[in-house]
Amino acid sequence: MSNVTQMKCACVDCLCVVNISVAVEKDQSYYCSEECANGHLSDVACCGHTGCNCHSK
Repeated sequence: MSNVTQMKCACVDCLCVVNISVAVEKDQSYYCSEECANGHLSDVACCGHTGCNCHSK
């Protein structure tokens, strides 16, 4: 048996893979950033990681 250590960010539009030991956990899901975890409510369009344009305006 192996343990999962990385998974895709739970944000549907996000392309990031996150290490679950440093991920933002919310509602039993793992996110790459607070922005993704909070549903992109602020003026920040995306998670801010290079190469990912989730929720770009």
